[in-house]
Amino acid sequence: MDKLLRHQPVRYIINGLIATCVSYAVLNACIHLAHIPSAGVANFIAAVVGITVSFLGSRHFVFPGTTESVWHQLARFWILYAVLALLQASVLFLWTDVAKLDYRIGFLIGTFLQMVCSYFGGKHWVFKQ
Repeated sequence: MDKLLRHQPVRYIINGLIATCVSYAVLNACIHLAHIPSAGVANFIAAVVGITVSFLGSRHFVFPGTTESVWHQLARFWILYAVLALLQASVLFLWTDVAKLDYRIGFLIGTFLQMVCSYFGGKHWVFKQ
């Protein structure tokens, strides 16, 4: 296991799975417990929580050892993830609210797009060495 964790992409995937599970749980809570009528709005709320989990994991687990100020990284991270959250919310809005398709599939499509963009944005902009 230690050998696997030496690889940054493996750590990224683990961190992303945790953040995605948290985001998905919040999305479901917003839709089924809080009865938020728009999947796009519910997903935006879930994305904020998931982004916070992702930042903490990225800084301390995926890209450890960066020397830049946490505030600079946090600012860039939130800019990146604000754009990604809007992208994912738009995908979910179009998929579910407009096309009337299952929100879980829209969530997966948006999450995949977010995953690819967040890895490269994190590696080359937010947590660059």
